[in-house]
Amino acid sequence: MLAAGISFVALPSCSGSGGGDPVPAEENLVITTSPAINGQQESVAPGPNFPLTVTVTSKMPPQGVKIEVSARPDGSGTTAFFTDTKTTSGATTSFTITNTPQLTVSRVTVTVTSVSKATNTKTGFYLYSRK
Repeated sequence: MLAAGISFVALPSCSGSGGGDPVPAEENLVITTSPAINGQQESVAPGPNFPLTVTVTSKMPPQGVKIEVSARPDGSGTTAFFTDTKTTSGATTSFTITNTPQLTVSRVTVTVTSVSKATNTKTGFYLYSRK
């Protein structure tokens, strides 16, 4: 009778989610805006156009950032009257909010997201009114 020999060989394994590129390490986003996205209400202004400047003060992510801006009457369930999205590698990006309804408190929401790392994001808002 012959004895069967059994051998086990341990091989290193690769774990992962399908061979995608690893998420690069990068600084957390730090931004400033004018007006500030601090949840406060700005003074009533004549309009009709309202400037907004977004500045990335942290090190710029390798593939830049996507900046999303929307404005709508403040309150739940209201539709945006202004939206704009820009992808940039520049530190400062300017927007002009248009179509603001008169005598209505409006909410501007700004979201800045790293293009190379989607979890690296900053969001804030401010309120304003057009005379």
